[in-house]
Amino acid sequence: MDALSTAAAPATAALLEDFSLEMTGKDVPRLEEARDRIPAGTRINITFLGNEDLDTRLAAARAVRRLGYTPVPHISARRLRSRSELEELLAALRSDGTADNVLVIGGDPATPHGPYDDALALIRSGLLQSYGVRHVGIGGYPEGHPAITGPALWSAIEYKTAALARRGLSGDVITQFGFDADPVLAWVEALRKRGIDAPVRVGVPGPAGIKRLMTYAARFGVGTSTSIAKKYGFSLTNLMGTAGPDRFIRALADGYDTRRHGVLKLHFYTFGGIGATSRWLADFRTGAGN
Repeated sequence: MDALSTAAAPATAALLEDFSLEMTGKDVPRLEEARDRIPAGTRINITFLGNEDLDTRLAAARAVRRLGYTPVPHISARRLRSRSELEELLAALRSDGTADNVLVIGGDPATPHGPYDDALALIRSGLLQSYGVRHVGIGGYPEGHPAITGPALWSAIEYKTAALARRGLSGDVITQFGFDADPVLAWVEALRKRGIDAPVRVGVPGPAGIKRLMTYAARFGVGTSTSIAKKYGFSLTNLMGTAGPDRFIRALADGYDTRRHGVLKLHFYTFGGIGATSRWLADFRTGAGN
C-alpha cells in the first residue's frame, strides 16, 4: 500500500486526527518556524526538564497559546521540592491562561526532591483542580518500565484514573514510544478490559537519526531486537541513517479496532526536532511521503 492510499485509509485518518506533539522550553523558535505545518488547536506538550527553570517553561506555554495551539505543560512530581513550588507553578499557569491541560508524571529522579513520590500524589493533593486544571494526562507503558514492575504499573494507572474521576477531572493516557505496534495494541486492549476507557495517545517517535532513537530506546527500556528494528524499517548494523514511523503507524492502523481499543490518537516525540516531525506529518497526511 503506498503512502497516498495509506494516508486516506479510514483507520489511519482517525489516528491522525487530533494528534499531539512534544517540545522543550527551548523549542519555541522551532515551533514558530513550523506553525504553517501544524493545525491550529494542536495539543503541544511541554516537558519538565531538570535543566530548564520555571520561567522557561512558562514562556513556552505562553508561546504555544499565542501561536494558536493548546499548551499541555508537564509536571514532574519527583522534581518538585515543596508544595509551595507546585502552587507557584500552578498559579503562574492559571494567571497565563495555560492551566486547563497538564500532564503529570513521576519524573526521572530516583529519589523525590520533595513531598511528591509520583503522579498519583499530585492528583491526590487536590491542588490541580484548585488552580483551574480541567484535563490531566497520565503515562502508560505498553512495554513496561525499567524501574517499575508490571503489576505496579497496572495498579498505578487504575489508581490514577479513579482519582481523576473522583475529582471531576477528565484525562487521557499518553504512552511511552515504541517501534512495534503489536504490544501497543495488546496493552490498550488489556487496559480496556480493566474498565479504563480514557482516550489513549500512542507514543510515536518522530523521524530522527537511528543512533539517537537507539539511545532513547535504551534509556526507556523500549524493545529494539533485530526483528523489531526490521519491522520498523531500519537495521541495527547501520545506525548512520534516519528512520520515520511510517510502518509503525500503518501497522497500528491495520490492527486498530474501535470495539476493542476505544479511542486512539497519536502523540509524537520530536526526537529529531519539531520541524522535522511537522514536515514528516504534513507529507504523510497528504500522501506525499514517498
